[in-house]
Amino acid sequence: MCGIVGYIGERKAQDILLKGLKRLEYRGYDSAGVAVLNRHKISIVKRQGKLSVLSTELSGRPLAGTLGIGHTRWATHGAPSHKNAHPHRDCKGKIAVVHNGIIENYLELKKNLKKKGHKFLSETDTEILSHLVEEHYKGNLEEAVRRTVKMVKGSYAIAVIHEDEPYRIVGARCDSPLIVGLGKGENFLASDVPAILDYTHDVIYLDNHDIVTLTRGGVSVKDLSGRNMRKSPSRIKWDISQAEKAGYKHFMLKEIFEQGDVLRNMLEERIDKGRVVFNELEIPSKVFRSLKNIMIVACGTAYHAGLTGKYIIEECARIPCHVDTSSEFRYRDPVLDKNTLVVIVSQSGETADSLAALREAKRRGCKTLGICNVLGSSIAREADGVIYTHAGPEIAVASTKAYTAQLAIFYLIAIYLASLRKALTASGITSLIKEFGKCALLMNELLGEYKSEYNALAAYAQEFKRYYHAKHNKSYFLYLARNINYPNALEGALKLKEISYISAEGYPAGEMKHGPIALIDENPWVVCIATQAKTHDKMLSNMQEIKARGGIVIAMVTEGDKEIMHHNVNYVIEIPPVRELFSPLLTVIPLQLLAYYVALEFGYDIDQPRNLAKSVTVE
Repeated sequence: MCGIVGYIGERKAQDILLKGLKRLEYRGYDSAGVAVLNRHKISIVKRQGKLSVLSTELSGRPLAGTLGIGHTRWATHGAPSHKNAHPHRDCKGKIAVVHNGIIENYLELKKNLKKKGHKFLSETDTEILSHLVEEHYKGNLEEAVRRTVKMVKGSYAIAVIHEDEPYRIVGARCDSPLIVGLGKGENFLASDVPAILDYTHDVIYLDNHDIVTLTRGGVSVKDLSGRNMRKSPSRIKWDISQAEKAGYKHFMLKEIFEQGDVLRNMLEERIDKGRVVFNELEIPSKVFRSLKNIMIVACGTAYHAGLTGKYIIEECARIPCHVDTSSEFRYRDPVLDKNTLVVIVSQSGETADSLAALREAKRRGCKTLGICNVLGSSIAREADGVIYTHAGPEIAVASTKAYTAQLAIFYLIAIYLASLRKALTASGITSLIKEFGKCALLMNELLGEYKSEYNALAAYAQEFKRYYHAKHNKSYFLYLARNINYPNALEGALKLKEISYISAEGYPAGEMKHGPIALIDENPWVVCIATQAKTHDKMLSNMQEIKARGGIVIAMVTEGDKEIMHHNVNYVIEIPPVRELFSPLLTVIPLQLLAYYVALEFGYDIDQPRNLAKSVTVE
């Protein structure tokens, strides 16, 4: 969750650390700090709150030095505070450590260190690392770090500096991401690529139990036994400008409006002469032909994409498909065999529970396929095969374009499987590809309707705010849908909860009378996805039941739906006509925008909502 940056070179370390942390603030923003080493002296400045608080402090008294480490925190052990902010020191004040992850045996280690006379200043698990390094230090920082990480249980990505070795940074990782950026006369350490793209596009992805040492002139990577490891750098092809707001008020809004272009680019890359191509996929076609089951495993928004993927794959390829949350999958003893493909979906490719689920599936002998956005991420490297979404950097914590990119990959997988297994005729495949190809245009057409700040959804958000306050802050949202759009009801509710802190629940509309109807009075606003589909009439009946009980209905319908005018709904959202199978690509867009405008009306921090982080790298 937390963000780490390290720099060694000839430039002012403070400036590079702050810029890198700004790029990583989506990973945590409870507190931030930097440690800069200059003339055998480490200076540490850290502050509770967002990075801007630290930046303001440092602007008045900048730290000199060309070597340093920085950290932006998402709190696990210990509340957000100055004393719990990173970096942490040892007793002598010679060592500084930053850490992402959770040290599971920290209490036992802390007890033993206290017996040896070590004094602790924070409530964090991280602080034991600085004291362990102190305990093991005998003139070789790399060896001290190696001995330290051998003692800890849990997950970690760390960066360590020592006043007696002002020419190196030592890092290590286990189940938390850490990368190395390669420069000329300078090198970088970071949790994620955006932190260093202003300076280099050449990156080494570290593996579990790697120990890395950075100097100005080079980088060495060793394993826990001290053996040298050969690591080939990867070239990052996207530009840092893709991680800028480009004139939009928020990253989330920018990323919503990028969705049509992401889909268009994906179609251009993945469709060749009427067939689906996955050039990076290393799983042989015979594996897909022999499949008996597919298990999709994911968390949060990616889980909702997986639920939609189940509908898509079963309809097109006729393969039984199951979906599970990653955190449950690894503990419930799932029934798997060699004919089951386990698909792991993760934007970052570093989600802790999803990574653990992948490893469990491999342990049971299943083939594994990763769907992720980040080149060289842990899931991409450990799965038997990977399909990249190529959605570009997604900075807002609430996922939008990554979600529709994941949906698009599931459509492509379904078409690929249907063709490979002869589940559809050639003309059926052609028809699917043709309809899918229209979706990027339709997405941009729909987004074009909301280009103005004064659009229908913004007006609905203003109405809700007035209503909410009139009801003494008691109103809430229900999201109802059927069939393939039911997962979008879950996703719409999640988006609203994430960024506006309004209570919201997604539900299959057919289950409304089995409980949720008890909530219906004049308080809930009910979003009903009632586009043209085989369950359209059923959705209209659900809306009548809601209106009869005083509920406020926002109906999402297909353009030209005249029936809706007879149902006395309060608000209408229209989407372009599209085949029901592909409708989730369109219906989710107004749901994302509605959440955005509600949060905007309430004045919340849309890109960095409270208590959340972009990448959940701890269990």
